[in-house]
Amino acid sequence: MSKTIAFIGLGIMGLPMAKNLVTAGFDVRGFNRTPAKAESLAEAGGSAAATIAEAVAGADVIITMVPDSPDVEAVLTGDDGILAHASAGATWIDFSTIRPDVAKDLAEQAKAAGLKPLDAPVSGGEPGAIDGVLSIMVGGDKADFDAVSDVFDAVGKTIVLVGPSGAGQTVKAANQLIVAGNIGLLAEAVVFLEAYGVETTPALQVLGGGLAGSKVLEQKGQKMLDREFGPGFRLELHHKDMGIVTAAAREAGVAIPLGASVAQLVAATVQQGNGGLDHSGLFTVVEQLSAKNEG
Repeated sequence: MSKTIAFIGLGIMGLPMAKNLVTAGFDVRGFNRTPAKAESLAEAGGSAAATIAEAVAGADVIITMVPDSPDVEAVLTGDDGILAHASAGATWIDFSTIRPDVAKDLAEQAKAAGLKPLDAPVSGGEPGAIDGVLSIMVGGDKADFDAVSDVFDAVGKTIVLVGPSGAGQTVKAANQLIVAGNIGLLAEAVVFLEAYGVETTPALQVLGGGLAGSKVLEQKGQKMLDREFGPGFRLELHHKDMGIVTAAAREAGVAIPLGASVAQLVAATVQQGNGGLDHSGLFTVVEQLSAKNEG
């Protein structure tokens, strides 16, 4: 029997993920604060719910994909939220990226209400969401994880249970640290190459074939060369994620000097009003700093 899935949060990542679940044969009911997104899911073969309560009623699996810790908490614990209306025994998968300590606390509340919580943040950006090849790091009980493997397989390619509740969010924080560092160094490399008049497209091609190669270089290099920063993953969200990383590092007594520096660059870009750009738009601040040095 096909699972009934409630999908809450149909943004840049959530909508294509929900559509992939429809394609995989699941009965998907979507809710989004902007109703047009839910209608887009309905046009793809799912259905649109007017409220969270309507979306989760009788659902076997409840998925959340919203921007930040307070949003997940509100969706879960609000009067019209998941805990108030979900069926006991349902699995709750949170694909959002939030603080690990919040994920643990909400998982405990979900378990107390009879739900099976899995924190499962994703990496791969909008292209990965569209193509159904996301990397998914999951925290929770193995039996609960195994029971919804078909759901994960419909939206991801690399899916790994990394530990108990909260572990998925901890691994995602490490992911965002690495990605931000790579973007920052790629931006510096592009500015450096351009300063010397190098043919940048072939330069990035040959760099991509060696140890410097990465998904970041592959997906973000040309965007920097073209100064085209339409959002796949917005800087304001990566700024939020770097706040999670730096706070967790302080709590653990871990030094992240490079991470702290790139977090400042991300914050500066957002403060300039560019939080809506793709995170490759970090290039704009690096380019500005280079221009000041030339001056």
